[in-house]
Amino acid sequence: SGLSQEAGSVEQLSLHCAEGSLEWLYPTGALRLRLAPRLPPTSAAVKGGSPPHVTACIKPTGTFRGAQLYLEREGVLELLLPESPRPRARCFSWLPQEKVALFLQATPHPDISRRIAAFRYELRGDWLARPALPAASLGAEGACRPCNDTEILMAICTSDFVIRGSIRSVSNDAELQESIIGVSATRIHRQKFPLFQAAGRPGRPVGSIRTPLRCGVKPGPGTFLFTGWLHFGEAWLSCAPRYRDFQRIYEGAQRTRQNPCEFPVD
Repeated sequence: SGLSQEAGSVEQLSLHCAEGSLEWLYPTGALRLRLAPRLPPTSAAVKGGSPPHVTACIKPTGTFRGAQLYLEREGVLELLLPESPRPRARCFSWLPQEKVALFLQATPHPDISRRIAAFRYELRGDWLARPALPAASLGAEGACRPCNDTEILMAICTSDFVIRGSIRSVSNDAELQESIIGVSATRIHRQKFPLFQAAGRPGRPVGSIRTPLRCGVKPGPGTFLFTGWLHFGEAWLSCAPRYRDFQRIYEGAQRTRQNPCEFPVD
């Protein structure tokens, strides 16, 4: 609470958790948030590959008021969230040796009541290795290209969800620059959280998966293997090969003993 801060003071905090939220009541002065996630050993760079990056995503609540959020990188400030921003995520990445922090500065108001600066955050060490990221993330050029065989085989082993099913609908959100794919599941191979559940009456589980609007997803027939990641509680698409193509790729990898994990194929 800003009521416990001295006017003009800067409170220092550290964010270590992989994800969480911050709520600043009656903002006054500033908060400096050091980003120091505890990264798992798997986030280290592969020998001979590029250095490991850390990625953070920030998503303001719909009632974010009374402050502006800046990214502080090597002493230089960049505005991430103005006061009263759109409720969409902003993502950025950095190398572990870089000095990075978030600077949350209160905006001057004659009356500080009824103002709360609140946001959710996610800190990850391996997002740059993933084929697709949400629309506001890093401007990754590869977010819309089809996954290659290696990426598909890795996706079935490491994704937050692996769902076999068909596309029921596709709707577009122009404001958030996202497409929402309605999926009817014929088999749930894995889901870390109950993203896909049976509708009111007995039947196939249904759910939705998001992807950047610029990818131009269209509804089409056939069975797909949808894989992807959770991002602020929502499913985001990574790889989605047609199931018959996945069968061919997986069976070929089995013959050459190059499949990174066992997966039920029928």
